[in-house]
Amino acid sequence: MKVAFIGLGVMGYPMAGHLQKAGHQVCVYNRTADKAIAWCDRYGGKSVNTPALAASHAEVVFVCVGNDDDLRSVVLGQEGILAGMSANSVLVDHTTVSAHVSEEVAEIAAKQQVHFLDAPVSGGQQGAERGALTVMVGGEADIFNRIESVIYCYARAVRHMGPVGAGQKTKMVNQICIAGLVQGLAEGLHFAKASGLDPEAVVDVISKGAAQSWQMDNRHKSMLAGDYNHGFAVDWMRKDLSIVLDEARQNGAHLPVTALVDQFYAAVQQIGGSRWDTSSLLALLEISAQVKKD
Repeated sequence: MKVAFIGLGVMGYPMAGHLQKAGHQVCVYNRTADKAIAWCDRYGGKSVNTPALAASHAEVVFVCVGNDDDLRSVVLGQEGILAGMSANSVLVDHTTVSAHVSEEVAEIAAKQQVHFLDAPVSGGQQGAERGALTVMVGGEADIFNRIESVIYCYARAVRHMGPVGAGQKTKMVNQICIAGLVQGLAEGLHFAKASGLDPEAVVDVISKGAAQSWQMDNRHKSMLAGDYNHGFAVDWMRKDLSIVLDEARQNGAHLPVTALVDQFYAAVQQIGGSRWDTSSLLALLEISAQVKKD
């Protein structure tokens, strides 16, 4: 298929690469043009200097940018994606944004007969590079069925969750669960060290039982090493949790643990960990314990 990919960050760059390697004709746009040129040097394809140009010949346009405002900036306006898209083409947004902005963009797209799917992803940079993301999709089922196989170029699990906005709300559930899991893992490792246990041995045995999680399997070693310069940044997690907590205020959900962990991430930002991986909650515990001792 002729496709466009807008946004070549740590996620979009490899995702677009998987599409090109699968044989699709990919045209890319990135706000920093040098990155788009580097992508073309690596994968082939072509780059252009506006989102509208990238979308002008595409059957499907994929977007992966930063937040609600970033999405609006690349979709709307005279040089935005919708200015270049033709009727019956499909716009797929992989950005984690509010369900409200997904519904807003879908309504605008529908006025020019463009189909819209909100399709946030989980799996992080590692999942994007391996082509093993989980994708949660909201929108019309027949449109999802039309392009599901294309999404599988960079995913290992893709599921239609309901109407527009359902993908984003499912991603919110994902982030709620991750926040609690990471805090629990951080506290468990902190407790093991304070108790004089070998934390590696502890993880080895408890990971064979009910405590096992992706976070435990993939983050405990770097946490114990104090290595947080990788992975999903605290800044981005706070952006996601802000979306979650805003949605909860609207739907009446009570999220006390999520709200508390969001405050812990705010404290990580205050100690200079804005770009640290979300597993840096352990660092916050260790610093707090040291201050208490002193």
